[in-house]
Amino acid sequence: MNLCGKKILLGVTGGIAAYKTCTLLRLLQKEGAEVRVSMTSAATKFVAPLTFASLSKCPVYLENGTLEARPFQHIDFPRWADLYLIAPCSANTIGKIANGIADDPVSLCFMSCAGEKWIAPAMNVTMYSSFAVQQNLERLKANGVHVLESPKGELACGETGEGRMAEPEEILNALKNAKEVKNVCKNGKRVLITAGRTEELIDPVRYISNRSSGKTATAIANVFYEAGFDVTMVCGPMDVAAPSFSKVVNVRSAIEMHEAVLSQAKDYDVLVHCAAVADYRPAEVANEKIKDSRSQLHLDLIPNPNILRDSVAQKRKGQVVVGFALETEKPELHAKEKLEKSGADLLVLNMPVAKESGFGKDNVAFSLVEKGGTVPELQMASKRDLALGILRFTLLELEKTK
Repeated sequence: MNLCGKKILLGVTGGIAAYKTCTLLRLLQKEGAEVRVSMTSAATKFVAPLTFASLSKCPVYLENGTLEARPFQHIDFPRWADLYLIAPCSANTIGKIANGIADDPVSLCFMSCAGEKWIAPAMNVTMYSSFAVQQNLERLKANGVHVLESPKGELACGETGEGRMAEPEEILNALKNAKEVKNVCKNGKRVLITAGRTEELIDPVRYISNRSSGKTATAIANVFYEAGFDVTMVCGPMDVAAPSFSKVVNVRSAIEMHEAVLSQAKDYDVLVHCAAVADYRPAEVANEKIKDSRSQLHLDLIPNPNILRDSVAQKRKGQVVVGFALETEKPELHAKEKLEKSGADLLVLNMPVAKESGFGKDNVAFSLVEKGGTVPELQMASKRDLALGILRFTLLELEKTK
């Protein structure tokens, strides 16, 4: 599993091994993961929440809350995460999560988590080998939870045996060597997402294109898949791989993407036009490479079909259509014009305006413009946050059609 860009929620329960979780957090960050932390009250007696807040640069979800706490952290934290790892995971918490008890931040997040779940048990050898703990571990495994081994070794109590929490490096390697797994409940809905860029041939070796990497589209695919949608992606060239769970239709030019989308759009509940499609293409494509004569070359360009407008033109009742607009000047004016002309239900306005954002990056400046609404102020956030905003809008729109 590639941890770069992963959002990982760490659950910390009461046990002397909690101090190891500080090292684990740092190791995950070095791999490029973003980490947040939830803690039981017992865990705070071993490691101060301020330690984890300082390392993660995010308030810790605690039973008594913090000044920065939100009322729905037990939902927000696990929904934010791609993966939930409880380390150390005590016998008490194992019993709770195996039997549907959710009465503290760690067990509440476990119940609310729809993504991958991992635990690293840590306890005395007698507790670990007890019938109750082993039965609960088997129940968790049967429900798709990854249970890390508790290797033999010297325990904090002075005894020797199984029950020791795996070392942070061992946990890291287990995550890196694991295959991607998603626990998703299908909702019967289908989404079609266009991704990447298009390439318009000039001759057999040259083309007109742009810098779109496909990262935003893959973030959208991920959140829709996690929400239970069947995902199809019509992909132009991209710098990232399409998610393995998606059905992929590969295209190159705007004409090919137009045909691929319009031929199957009616079969989908949601259309998300995320691809950066070239507005123009050469009127003629040379059969041979154009020779470099060091003289000026003039290209006659003709407009490509507008995939967003054409899909809206054949939109069926109850279908949700989302468009994108990348602007570098007068963004509010141009976004409103594009939304009105296209007839889309939602327009995502985005701008590559700041360092370390935009093309090929994980963050982007964007706003979500609804039909008939005003243009909200641009916000800088992750592309996953952008995707979640589209998902929330879509779910509300689909709810109206029931």
